[in-house]
Amino acid sequence: MTAYEDALAGRLWVGGEWRDASGGENLSVDDPGNGEHLADVADGTVDDGIAAIDAAEGAAEDWAATTPRERGEILRKSWELLTAQREDIGKLIARESGKALTEALGEVDYGAEFLRWFSEEACRASGSFANAPSGAYNIITQLQPVGISVLVTPWNFPLAMATRKIGPALAAGCTTVLKPASATPLTSYAMAAIFAEAGVPAGVVNVVTTSDSKAVVGAMLDDRRTRKMSFTGSTEVGRGLLKQAAGNILKTSMELGGNAPFVVAEDADMDVALDSAMIAKLRNGGQSCVAANRFIVHASRVDEFCEGFAGRMRQVKVGYALDPGIELGALISPDAVDGILELIADAQDNGATVVCGGERIGEGAFMQPTLLRDVPPDARCMTEEIFGPVAPVTTFETFDEAMELANNTEFGLVSFIQTSDMKLGLQFADRVESGMVGINRGVVSDPAAPFGGWKQSGLGREGGHEGLLEYLETKYVAASW
Repeated sequence: MTAYEDALAGRLWVGGEWRDASGGENLSVDDPGNGEHLADVADGTVDDGIAAIDAAEGAAEDWAATTPRERGEILRKSWELLTAQREDIGKLIARESGKALTEALGEVDYGAEFLRWFSEEACRASGSFANAPSGAYNIITQLQPVGISVLVTPWNFPLAMATRKIGPALAAGCTTVLKPASATPLTSYAMAAIFAEAGVPAGVVNVVTTSDSKAVVGAMLDDRRTRKMSFTGSTEVGRGLLKQAAGNILKTSMELGGNAPFVVAEDADMDVALDSAMIAKLRNGGQSCVAANRFIVHASRVDEFCEGFAGRMRQVKVGYALDPGIELGALISPDAVDGILELIADAQDNGATVVCGGERIGEGAFMQPTLLRDVPPDARCMTEEIFGPVAPVTTFETFDEAMELANNTEFGLVSFIQTSDMKLGLQFADRVESGMVGINRGVVSDPAAPFGGWKQSGLGREGGHEGLLEYLETKYVAASW
C-alpha cells in the first residue's frame, strides 16, 4: 500500500502496527469543500493513548542509543520519501482540509523541509567542556533526549505542524505520540507510513486519533513516563494543557494564538506592501496563527492601500480545492464562516465599511476575500484572531501611535512592517512585542529559523537549532582527574 492508501484505511499507528481503536468506534473525515466522505478513522480511547505511551517507552532506550548520524539518515530518507509522494500527499491535504491544491503542495514542500533540516541538526547537539574558575575540577555539559514526547497538532497545517515537532524529537533521540486534529487526521497516518518505510523503528512514532482529546491527551500527560508536551492550537486550550502538564513538571512547547499587526509606513513601497499583504492575509485562507490580523496603515497612504488591496482580492479565484486555477479553497467548516460573518457584522455595527467581499459563497464553507475599512481598534476583529480571509484596516499618524496600536494585544506571535527605511523597520522590530518580525515580507516561517511567540502566544521555539534544544535536557558533570 502507498502512504496515501494507508492513510485512508484510518487505523491507529501504535508500536509499528495498524490497529483498530480499543472501543471499536470510528470518526468520519469529510471534505469541507464538497461534503464528500473521505474515510472513517479509528476513534482512540484513553486505553489507546496509554498503549501508545507503552510503545514509546518500549522503544525509548534503543532509539536514544542510536547514533546522531543514524537518526539523521533516517530523517533524510523520510524527507526523500515525502518529496517523492508530493502530489499524492498534497491532494490528501487539500481534500481533508479544504485548502487549494497549490497551497497544499506548498505545505508539503514546507513540511518536508523540517525533516531535511533536522536530519542535519541531529549531529549538532553539542555539549561543552571547561575548567572551573577555581581550577579545582572540570565542567562538562551533555545534551540528552528529554524522553517520551506527546505532540498535539491542529487542523490548519496537518503535515507541517507534525513534521515541525516529530523532526526535532527524532533528531534528539526522543520517542513520540502524535495526536492530530480529528478534522484532518489522514495526513498524519500517511506520515506514519512514510516514517516506517524510512526505517523509523516500531514505537518511535505513534499516531492516535480521538474525538475525546481532553481525556486521551490528559491521560498521556498524567502518565509519569511522559516527559515532554508540544502543542499548537488556541491560547485557551493551551492554558488548560499547561495546567495539566504542571502535574508532572513536563517540559513544554506551546505555539498558541496570534493577532498579528501589519503596519504600512508612510514611505512604504506600495507594490511590495500589497504583495506582502496578500500573502500575510490570504495564505491558507487566513487560517493561520501567523496571518496578518490587523492592518495599521499611515493615514496618507490608506486610500492607495485599500484600493490596491481590494483590487487584488477581487481577482482571487475561490472554489473547490482540486479544481484548476483555484487560489482560495474552502475554510475548515461552515461554522467557521458563520463566526467570520459575525466579526464582519460587529465591525460594521461599529462604523466599519466593507470595501470588497463580506459574504459567504454558496451555503457551505466558502468565503469571499474581504476588506474592511475604518475599523475601530476595539472592534472584535481587531482584538480576536479572525482565522479567515478578512482584512480590517485602521490608520495612524505617527510612528509612536502605530507602535501603541501594534502592541495593544495580549498576543505576540508575529508582526509585520512595510517601509523603505530599514532604520525604521529595525526600530519597529526592536519595540514590537512579538517573537517574530517580518520587514517588507508577508511570511516569516522557515525551518531554519526559530518559530514562536511572546506573551499569550506561547512558550519555546520550533525550527532552527532552538527547535532541537526543545527536546534535549542539559546534564552537568563536575569531574576531577
